[in-house]
Amino acid sequence: MRELATEPGRAAGPPRRAVRGALCALAAAALTLPLLGAAPSEARPPSTARLQQAFTAAAAAYDVPRSVLLGVSYLQSRWDAHGGAPSVTGGYGPMHLTDARTALAAADHHGEGTEDPRGDDARPPLRPQARAPRTDELPARLTTLPRAARLTGLSPERLREDPAANVAGGAALLAEAQRRLGEPSSEDPADWYGAVALFSGADDTASAAAYAHQVYEVIRTGEARVTDAGQHLALEARPDLAPDTSALERAGLRTASPAGTECPRTVSCEWIPAPYEEFGDGDYGNHDLGNRPASQPIRYIVVHDTEGAWEGVLDMVQDPTYVSWQYSLRSTDGHIAQHVKAKDVAWHAGNWYVNAGSIGLEHEGFLAEPDAWYTEAMYRSSARLVKYLAGKYGIPLDRQHILGHDTVPGPTSATIPGMHTDPGPYWDWAHYFELLGRPFEATAGKNAGVVTIRPDYAANRPVFTGCESAGEPCATHGSSAVRLYSDHDESSPLIRDVGLGSAPTTGVNDLSSRVSTGQQYAVADRWGDWTAIWYLGQKAWFRNPGKQPTAVPAKGLVVTPREGLDSVPVYGRAYPEKEAYPEGVPAQAVSPLPYTLPKGQKYVTGGRVPGEYYYAVTFDEASHRVVTGKDLYYEIQFGHRVGFVRAADVTVKRS
Repeated sequence: MRELATEPGRAAGPPRRAVRGALCALAAAALTLPLLGAAPSEARPPSTARLQQAFTAAAAAYDVPRSVLLGVSYLQSRWDAHGGAPSVTGGYGPMHLTDARTALAAADHHGEGTEDPRGDDARPPLRPQARAPRTDELPARLTTLPRAARLTGLSPERLREDPAANVAGGAALLAEAQRRLGEPSSEDPADWYGAVALFSGADDTASAAAYAHQVYEVIRTGEARVTDAGQHLALEARPDLAPDTSALERAGLRTASPAGTECPRTVSCEWIPAPYEEFGDGDYGNHDLGNRPASQPIRYIVVHDTEGAWEGVLDMVQDPTYVSWQYSLRSTDGHIAQHVKAKDVAWHAGNWYVNAGSIGLEHEGFLAEPDAWYTEAMYRSSARLVKYLAGKYGIPLDRQHILGHDTVPGPTSATIPGMHTDPGPYWDWAHYFELLGRPFEATAGKNAGVVTIRPDYAANRPVFTGCESAGEPCATHGSSAVRLYSDHDESSPLIRDVGLGSAPTTGVNDLSSRVSTGQQYAVADRWGDWTAIWYLGQKAWFRNPGKQPTAVPAKGLVVTPREGLDSVPVYGRAYPEKEAYPEGVPAQAVSPLPYTLPKGQKYVTGGRVPGEYYYAVTFDEASHRVVTGKDLYYEIQFGHRVGFVRAADVTVKRS
């Protein structure tokens, strides 16, 4: 929350009588909601209504409408407590009270790949070094928990660990914002728009307003869910609620213009350009100019996480010697910064074919920290941006076009082991696609030939290792990932990826034997509670019990080797034939990956694409060329990553 000057003659915090009343209410709430982490013998039997009671108590103690408190909390955390673990930006508890210095000091961030982000073998590899998160000068939006501690008299430890105390801390911050805006306490949620906007911690009017708009959208539509701790919460819908937005005009926030951005009006967006500059010995960065979609289609949107905090990430993308992506998304409030125009080609995915046909989105976060969760505000802002871009450029809303960086294939055999694995197994793809308006649902009967992977995120908790140190178990956490075995038995060996050249493990960055929510595969076999799919040229099994399925039946187009072929090669990109290259543009060497699609196997296709290559190896864009061949390819879901097969090699069937 932004610091505002205290009015002359007015105390910075609530009157002492209000503080005493709040502490009494908190004490009562704490009796019903014990500290997280307490030994089982010390905790009272669970009650699914305790957190709802805590919201009621905190709202009464600080004279904040309960619907406002619930709405803000939902947009921050969907009311989850995350076991007291911090978010990707050091936010704790249902109210996402931020204490970034504490969270970052305890974090141990690991790299997850050695790829060349540009991924163009016509140029020397580009391997920039990431920078550590900055903790010297933290903005006010990352230090709301210490302020809540001062306002409530509760310790920072308790605000981090006790959900009831955390809710009260959020109520205290909202009440403080209302006072500093000169607004009276009110029972009408329409009068709290300015305070809600400031709760976001945004330092500009547009971001604060976009955040408040989303909170009031939640209040208008209502919500109800069971949290990660089994708490039942409900927010009654107020469809006719129209907030008074005038208070935000008195907040003194800076004006951030969306000029130059390519964003929907429903998000806050600003232009922070990545530089297109020459440097050194004829080198340049950090992207290539283009003319998309006139010159070539934009087929993909690639979802990344930053592996760094917001301010440091913005520093890196503004460095011409670093790499680039089109958009960055901030965790605390979902604010978006655009860096590269959609017409231009950013260096982000490690595969030049994908880069040349995609838009890259970096989300503030860390792959290998299962408890470092993403805020609802960022998920919603990202979904609005993706839906806008998909509509504008005709991009299908499915997992073969909305790619995770971890599903982008290595362009050549040598690049496969170094490809990145973000956003990782803890990104909630099911919730993301619900926000996109494309939930993963059954589209066929029970014995369909295709399945869509769709575990229950909260209940699906596969074991991963290596989050903090090699071989050590990661914290148990909900996941979008489902593990694959060589037989219908969890004691069977894991599926091996020959392209990685190493034995499969449960490592958080090891994609050998893993599928992800929303991905689709052809069914190879069934055995009791187990389903087998075709995967990397093998039959791969996963548990799929009827009472708690990890996949749902689906319809889809599949490819299989055409008659007379025992197998066909799989590629990491779609190549133009040699004859398509104009004079002065060297032809790419056609390089199949170390995989084949064997006779009798089927793989779901995301559609047909031409062989295509964007030749752009100099700063002067006059030499840039888009080479489009007559050879056609099919994109397929081959393993965890997608791949490409020549259309001439396969037959397409509906399954």
